[in-house]
Amino acid sequence: MNLLKFLPNFFTLTNLFVGCIAVVFGIIGDLEILAILVSVGLICDFFDGFLARLLNVESSLGIQLDSLSDLVTFGLTSSIVLLNLIGNSTFIIENSSNILISNLPYCAFLIAIASSYRLAKFNVSKHSKEFIGLPTPANAIMIVFLPFFIERFNLNIFFENIFFLIIITCFSSYMLISNHKMISLKLINMNFKENQMLYFLFICTVVLFIFFGLASMPIIILLYILLNFLRTII
Repeated sequence: MNLLKFLPNFFTLTNLFVGCIAVVFGIIGDLEILAILVSVGLICDFFDGFLARLLNVESSLGIQLDSLSDLVTFGLTSSIVLLNLIGNSTFIIENSSNILISNLPYCAFLIAIASSYRLAKFNVSKHSKEFIGLPTPANAIMIVFLPFFIERFNLNIFFENIFFLIIITCFSSYMLISNHKMISLKLINMNFKENQMLYFLFICTVVLFIFFGLASMPIIILLYILLNFLRTII
């Protein structure tokens, strides 16, 4: 029984482990392996919470471990991806002799900072059926699969623009710490009226993935954000 109690934490620590390895691959510039490892982390992140609820062994220690793991696997890796993209932008390369400009890529760590704030806020807040701000795993999906998106749609020139990359960094950071209500991606029941947005998002996800594969991931998260914005307006 004690082993079963530890099982959710095992998945949490495995999430942290693959996140650490993803950081290493990000540092050496292999962003494809980084994205694959983050995907493994996403699976582990799902199972730690799922098993904790299934086995009724949810604990404050598990919650803290989960957030610390998420900060590395989803927060830090996202920053490293943008660190690479900004560092390889034409503007940075052409002005590498300028000390201020050469340090601009470090603004990518705003995402790691925003992720830590978002996770801490989540831990001390009352949990509801909705998320407040963009969840760190969803944000990571949007960011770490950008290289696949860029390659698939041949947008290298567009994404070499440092100003656009900084806008992405700021947008990502803002969405993490914002107070925008975002629907939970967990299907509690099969009621169509209560979950019609989730069903629509699921169908779009399947269609986009069939046509564009992993390159569709940033599009799916942007669609998720857009649907939530429309929900507050309509």
